[in-house]
Amino acid sequence: MNPLLQDWSTPFGLAPFDTISDDDFAPALEQALKDHNAEIAAITANPDPATFANTIEALEAVGQTLDNVLGVFFTVAGADSNPAREALQRDFSPMLSAHFSEISANKDLFARVNAVWEGREAADLTPEQLRVLMLTHRGFVRAGSALTGKAEERMKEIKGRLAVLGTEFTQNLLADERSWFMKLEEADLEGLPDFVVDAARAAGEEKGAGGPVVTLSRSLITPFLQFSPRRDLRETAFKAWEARGANGGETDNRDIATETLALRKERAALLGYDSFADYKLETEMAKTPAAVRDLLMQVWEPAKAQANADAEILTRMMHEDGVNGDLAPWDWRYYAEKRRAIEHDLDEAALKPYFQLDRMIEASFACATRLFGLAFKPLDVPLYHADCRAWEVTRDGKHVAVFIGDYFARGSKRSGAWCSAMRAQAKFPTVQTPIVINVCNFAKGDPALLSYDDARTLFHEFGHALHQMLSNVTYESISGTSVARDFVELPSQLYEHWLEVPEVLQEFATHATTGEAMPKEMLDKVLGAATFDMGFATVEYVASALVDLAFHEGTPPADVMQMQAQVLDGIGMPAAITMRHATPQFAHVFSGDGYSSGYYSYMWSEVMDADAFEAFEEAGGAFDPERAKSLEDNILSTGGSVDPADLYIAFRGRLPGVEALLKGRGLAA
Repeated sequence: MNPLLQDWSTPFGLAPFDTISDDDFAPALEQALKDHNAEIAAITANPDPATFANTIEALEAVGQTLDNVLGVFFTVAGADSNPAREALQRDFSPMLSAHFSEISANKDLFARVNAVWEGREAADLTPEQLRVLMLTHRGFVRAGSALTGKAEERMKEIKGRLAVLGTEFTQNLLADERSWFMKLEEADLEGLPDFVVDAARAAGEEKGAGGPVVTLSRSLITPFLQFSPRRDLRETAFKAWEARGANGGETDNRDIATETLALRKERAALLGYDSFADYKLETEMAKTPAAVRDLLMQVWEPAKAQANADAEILTRMMHEDGVNGDLAPWDWRYYAEKRRAIEHDLDEAALKPYFQLDRMIEASFACATRLFGLAFKPLDVPLYHADCRAWEVTRDGKHVAVFIGDYFARGSKRSGAWCSAMRAQAKFPTVQTPIVINVCNFAKGDPALLSYDDARTLFHEFGHALHQMLSNVTYESISGTSVARDFVELPSQLYEHWLEVPEVLQEFATHATTGEAMPKEMLDKVLGAATFDMGFATVEYVASALVDLAFHEGTPPADVMQMQAQVLDGIGMPAAITMRHATPQFAHVFSGDGYSSGYYSYMWSEVMDADAFEAFEEAGGAFDPERAKSLEDNILSTGGSVDPADLYIAFRGRLPGVEALLKGRGLAA
């Protein structure tokens, strides 16, 4: 009996990970696709006139088995991959693309959806039902349901090919990240803080290298670049980091990116759009490429000015060290760290013991308790990896959700950090509570220590988790984070602000050895340095967003690297800073359509999150109960049931400008 196809009599309906094997996935998916096809056929075969109940709600109710199979598979494929799972992913991607293309191309089904849409004014639907109907109808149209003949067939081909390319891009990047490491001799460890040395030794053990190594895990390579006095080693490590996906051979992503952009352009043209950016942004808050570019350039100029001024200071510091020539990208973090130690008297090595992973998890939970009344109880349940932990989330004694945390870097996990729902909240066709997972890539240790940026990442992903856990809508298709891409980052980026609340750090930033709270003097320095090096951080991000927009706004390039260089040259990219994600490793954009033309959305959401936190500060402070209730009622619980601009106005009374963002980043004039 295939456990993926059974009713799960497990606590809270969690997947029975201890009984699932890789051999179960392919037959389970095959059966789930058959079941879903039969369910769709039953909807289209209904002889009764199309109604919201027998068509739109019917679509909401089907595919449960498929959701279960895919929820488990994509969780382990991303966070604990192996050759078998990678092979399955390559097989599944075109199968799933073909399956959903067949549904969107089902003329009988689209006719029923269209009939409900055209009769909506006489249907006496609730506002939430009207929203679901609009989104369903729009989704069919944008998927090409109205296409016929050769255009319809070509759309299917494009979707299938894009699915294959996205999977290949992701797996190539993972292969490059997994295969490279640089062995360190004992002499190479000089000048590195203990936490970096410990992380390098732990990585060496995992790689079986017989000694410490630097890997391409961000949680290890970033502090190595910050602290290693060996410029030659920094250069080697940085160039390997930059070369991911562009090393030639089977794992090179440049041709994949080129083909992807061409296919996206063709896809948009089939649907009548001038560019893929026009197509993609139509459903976002920004609406147009021009609006995106306007926001990014408002931020770019002050950020570039700050970065250029910082580069002059860092260059002088480097020359004082006896290193001649220009500041290079592998120099920036090293000299920025030295500058931070001087200007803010802040020693990362002394600071890091105060950011224990377990204490930061407690802090993120405690803020949710004070803001929203949530409680967290550890669960002892089978999960997909020994590193994972689980908690039951309750409020007033009532079950709300299950939260899973998978925090440590390993070779089987793709880079970055993300939040996903293995099961989303819904009330139809039956009540289901969410199962939410945060995946991060922190360095292991005993105890595990985080950088301040790591702690921000933890809070960021937990903000996404709260968006899922506090969802309170009827239909799964608009539940939780099923919102516009440039709105989805608002809850996550807003939640980062609570890490900066002094009373939170005073309580939870305790020393790993002594248990003592962070001294007030150090706390003041941490908060005082919050905008340090923000020119660098903003430039590397905005440059990536502008390249993404340029890729999708005009004619697809014949050479993606040449176009990347042209865009960066055109905006005056500082020579010692690189894009946060160079094209061959830009998984946000090329591993799927999620953030394509949409990498700007972090900045768009930051405009709102900076303004939204000001609302708390203007009221009773960070834990003001009225603001917290409004945040839950108007944003966190509503999912995609209302237009995001209307949701924000309901919370804040108006839409925000860019001023709060520039002020928050220390870039205001």
